[in-house]
Amino acid sequence: MPNVSKRPIAGSIHTRYLIPLLSLALLSAMALVFSVTQGSSGLPLRDVMNVLIGQGDPLQRTLILDLRLPRTLSAFSTGGLLAVAGALMQILLRNPLADPYILGLSGGAAVGALGAMLLGLGALLVSGSALLGALIATLLVFGLAHGSGSWTPSRLLLTGVVVASGWGAIITLMLALSPPQRLPGMLYWLMGDLSYAQTPWPALVLLISICVVLTPFGRSLNVLARGPLQAAALGVAVKPLEAGIFFLASLLTAIAVTTAGSIGFIGLIVPHMLRLVLGNDQRLILPASALAGGALLTVADTFARTLIAPEQLPVGVLTALLGVPMFLYLLHRTR
Repeated sequence: MPNVSKRPIAGSIHTRYLIPLLSLALLSAMALVFSVTQGSSGLPLRDVMNVLIGQGDPLQRTLILDLRLPRTLSAFSTGGLLAVAGALMQILLRNPLADPYILGLSGGAAVGALGAMLLGLGALLVSGSALLGALIATLLVFGLAHGSGSWTPSRLLLTGVVVASGWGAIITLMLALSPPQRLPGMLYWLMGDLSYAQTPWPALVLLISICVVLTPFGRSLNVLARGPLQAAALGVAVKPLEAGIFFLASLLTAIAVTTAGSIGFIGLIVPHMLRLVLGNDQRLILPASALAGGALLTVADTFARTLIAPEQLPVGVLTALLGVPMFLYLLHRTR
């Protein structure tokens, strides 16, 4: 029997991963540059580079370092967190319609944030209240789904949907009772708003860390996506892995909502778009989701603050307007 070398196969596998990730990394870099250079007053790329190396006009330094760059990095990290959280939720629940908000985390965060706005608290306390609300929602859903026995994905999903409906009723009541002067800010937060996102580093560090941590578990996630019985038969510790996925996805969603409010669509559609193009290997889908989700939200936020400048559009509307045609086109091409 002829000796068949395995090197070409391994090389082809690495190439299959490397080319899409490098392409998405290049797309993400272009989105970041586009966001920093565009605004109510455009800036040449040369001026931006001068500012980043410590030179440039003081006014340009303030515009880039204090305003545009933090918002751009916040948009990128938030989009990446939501896309990765959506991919993890779809694995956990084995449901292609699952998204980061399906278990009611955004509802709990919204109640906390809107309550802080009604009390007239500052942006930092609004973010803290949103994070607290998201954590309370996580514990509530997990506790109710567990009950007196063990939880299952279907039980977790049903509990999350019911709890999310309860949060939605509380949000509607708060909006109905709130004074008119506070309604615009509350509605913008519910539709996604990056105007006050000035501290991108926690979300960015978390995004990079999660992608690094999840890489060794790629094979186990691939098996788990096929079903818990097959995963258990192949030696995967199903319950600890499912619990870890739930808490990781909850943490990613909580930080994303705290940073930018409730931005829909990205966590649901971005993983689907990538699976249509790249297949269903989680070792590729998870880092690709981080890059594609970050690039999509960065471009959407740039359009949101420039199309009718100095007024701003809700960024959640722009993510849908940009992503829906892309998804439908890919769906048509792969039918």
